[in-house]
Amino acid sequence: MAEAITDRHVVAALRPFVRATGPLLDALRESNPLGLRDRIAETDGDRGLLEKLHDQLAAVKAPGTAAWAAMTTEQRDDWWLNRVGRFVSLLTAVPGIGGALADRLPIQDTLGAAGQGLLLCALAGEHGHTSHGDRVRLLAAVLFDRDVDPALAEGGAEDEDERTAELTEDVDRSRRAHGKVTLKAVGRTLWKLGRMLWSLGDELGKRPQGRVVHRVLGMLPVVGVLGDYLGERSALRRVRREALAWFAANPPPAR
Repeated sequence: MAEAITDRHVVAALRPFVRATGPLLDALRESNPLGLRDRIAETDGDRGLLEKLHDQLAAVKAPGTAAWAAMTTEQRDDWWLNRVGRFVSLLTAVPGIGGALADRLPIQDTLGAAGQGLLLCALAGEHGHTSHGDRVRLLAAVLFDRDVDPALAEGGAEDEDERTAELTEDVDRSRRAHGKVTLKAVGRTLWKLGRMLWSLGDELGKRPQGRVVHRVLGMLPVVGVLGDYLGERSALRRVRREALAWFAANPPPAR
């Protein structure tokens, strides 16, 4: 008989997970909108062109731009939903090419849960929840329907630093080698985040899912990838709704 998964088990998996999402979200924030930053660097002092490119960059709705600063929290949530959602949904849907056979493996649930956790951490930052403990409680509530004690969520294991470093090693290596985080490094890191959640076993089945029609379509060979993609996108929208409800019930500490 398998050992029951306790809140302590959940926290032990989620704390390094939450810490490792920081560098990954930084990589997504540090995108180069439309290549404009590179073009600005190549202007060679042409003041007119430089000002024009700066104006174009400022108009792009991405973190670090003037347009981003003017956005509402709801608009930033939308940006993260699409930014994280499109990438993760496509990556998660790839196993769907094999139809029902792939659905018997843990690949989809682990990648899907990792992507949902990544989105939750991004939303938490926009809503003022910056502590690891708060984010652990958020993920436990939305993904696993657990109300984790705040004191337990704040505590860390002795090997937590080591486990976090293992999760982010591809991001760190990519920065050193290329000066940026490559798409391959992002994908490998997301996969490692998913593997971190494998130890939670059947708990993964509690995460928000897509509609029944998506799951049925996902069982079909070849076209299953479309059903899985749509299902993950639908599930991420549910994740956002449940996160907003959690934020309303758990306001961040006053600064």
